Amino acid sequence: MALRLLQRSPKYAFLNSLNRHFSDYIRYSTPSGVIRLPLASPKVIGTATSRGNRSHQEDFYAFAALSLDPEELQVSLKKSLNIEWDPNLVGDVFSKQAVFVGIYDGHGGPAVSGYLHQELHGLFESVHPSMIPELFAWIKELGGYFKRYKGGPLSPWIIEQNHSVPKFNLEARAAAAFFEVDRQLSTDNMSQTCGATASVAILQSLDAPATPFFSANRLALTVAHCGDTRVLLCSTDGGRVFPMTENHHADARGESIRLRRMMGSSLITDSYGESRWMGALDNTRGLGDLRFKKFGVTAEPEVRTKLLEGGEWAYVVLVSDGVSSTLSDDEIVDLARDAPDPKAAADRILSFVQELGGEDNRTAIVLPLSGWGKIRGPDKTKELREYRRRQAEGSERQRRM
Repeated sequence: MALRLLQRSPKYAFLNSLNRHFSDYIRYSTPSGVIRLPLASPKVIGTATSRGNRSHQEDFYAFAALSLDPEELQVSLKKSLNIEWDPNLVGDVFSKQAVFVGIYDGHGGPAVSGYLHQELHGLFESVHPSMIPELFAWIKELGGYFKRYKGGPLSPWIIEQNHSVPKFNLEARAAAAFFEVDRQLSTDNMSQTCGATASVAILQSLDAPATPFFSANRLALTVAHCGDTRVLLCSTDGGRVFPMTENHHADARGESIRLRRMMGSSLITDSYGESRWMGALDNTRGLGDLRFKKFGVTAEPEVRTKLLEGGEWAYVVLVSDGVSSTLSDDEIVDLARDAPDPKAAADRILSFVQELGGEDNRTAIVLPLSGWGKIRGPDKTKELREYRRRQAEGSERQRRM
């Protein structure tokens, strides 16, 4: 209900007129012409989600093919990877294409995570540097922590200037889109006390002629991340795992430094020995939770970019904390090994969490890369998983008694 009321608000009527070009399919070239491939195909993107033993579902996800400014993508590649990429080599249509995949883990209710599912990919595509001065003015109005906030990746575009300013880049675009979500939700009462963590993966093929992300020989992976959802890369070399995200908890080194520098200490340990920021929140970066923003809970995502090339990587896995709180990173990527398709890989991950008795909402998304099906070496966590399965069977019998 809160989301429907928000979307009807006259304040946000301009959203309906945004010139959005995202689609639910990707284009790639073949000798016989251009092919359109639906992203929802289980062989393209594998998804699995369950509410576990919870009474309602707060996990959501979304994927889309975005149309972005090729010059912006060019600048981003130069900035993050020092790569010279020429969009003219692939032509106008393909040079704009980037695949967006987002996973959203709600808490306190589904309002914010559901809104991200509906809107974040469109906002990611449509935010523009001209929006930044007004957006930054709103951020400053949050007060507290944000009184001293300088704008981070948005800082070059805060003041409207007549002279030349830098070209927008993916890091700034991600920050603008995430903050814009909070601004849009700021008049919604439910968003004061509920929120969501989020991880967004942007995949851009650098091949010429254009190839889809799952077969690209050179692929740029950019991850924008807030909270404790996870994005993991699996290598073809022994199934080695490479995390693209770190959990944004108050006791994590990077977050601890950020918060202490601006806010002092408000970290409280509960009776279970778990740390809570302001005594209430696991995560110190996230969307929504608007009443906590002045205490340093920021929507600014941590952004990382990695170049994937030569079939070195088999797949990307995105999971909510209903999975990562039960399984290690190694177990997650090993469960997806040798699956016939990405959908089966995602199902395997969720099925094993179910066997272990995980109660939280849980979601897994598997994105195949050019090394799909080519992992060398043994399954490192197979024996551990079998042991955990046997232990869980005993626990399940005890629960039934």
